[in-house]
Amino acid sequence: MARQNTVFKEAYNRYAAALRADEALPSEPEIAAQLGISRSTARAILTRLSEEGIIRWNKRQKVVLRAPSDADFFPSEETDSLHDIIERSFMQRILSDDAAPGMQINELELAREIGTGTTSVREFLIRFSRFGLIEKRPNSHWILKGFTRDFALELADVREMFELHSAAEFGKLPAEHDAWRALAEIKAEHQEILKDLDTRYKEFSALDERFHLLIHGAAKNRFIADFYDAIAIIFHYHYQWNKAFARQRNERAIHEHLDYIAALESRDPVAIDFSCRLHLRSARQTLLQSLPQAGEGAAE
Repeated sequence: MARQNTVFKEAYNRYAAALRADEALPSEPEIAAQLGISRSTARAILTRLSEEGIIRWNKRQKVVLRAPSDADFFPSEETDSLHDIIERSFMQRILSDDAAPGMQINELELAREIGTGTTSVREFLIRFSRFGLIEKRPNSHWILKGFTRDFALELADVREMFELHSAAEFGKLPAEHDAWRALAEIKAEHQEILKDLDTRYKEFSALDERFHLLIHGAAKNRFIADFYDAIAIIFHYHYQWNKAFARQRNERAIHEHLDYIAALESRDPVAIDFSCRLHLRSARQTLLQSLPQAGEGAAE
């Protein structure tokens, strides 16, 4: 229900932002198709717009009475992008205890679970499938092929090439660049987790993803951005695959991140290169150690 509520809020904000006074709105199925959501979510959006006095809804006739004000939108912290919601639900499914090579993934079931339309789910799965971890089958079914050691090594190789370049570029950013403020915030969050590590160590996976995405953004390279957006959902969820010694692994990674951040703040290219290589070598080892036992014999 929480995921469905987030889908609703995100879709509501998108739809409300495009409304113009005196505009006639299309049918519920058309709105659902336009936003990539279910009909029930589209109906919920129309209901809220009507209750807020933004539209007049009389059976099939729907007319915009006024443009929404800032107060009519849900705050940004309550909304994730639809892509993030689908990604999180998908990864939770393939990382469940009973997930194994050969497991079927059904587009319709996944869409119902999330509360969105099958088109958005299908687009995500098609994009994800290019890495060879899932394979399309007839009738909206997909097969999980498994995460092998060879795949993990190839993934780590490419990631390291891109991040070494991105880290070097980050150190060259001007002092007034927004990335430095974002880096300071991420640094503070690392320090806060360390203060209460026993209860908060599981928060590291999401923070890890944010940190590395910030670094890759400094490269301003469309190919790096596209690559990293796609593989982040594989590389950073690996912390959940093997929960043994998770606290110790995350504590070590947090300290490595803080050393890495200090090197970036120094703007010293030698220190940045050293800290980046050290952390990525450690991350490669952690990824391999975190592979599910079934992964060694999974189909290529």
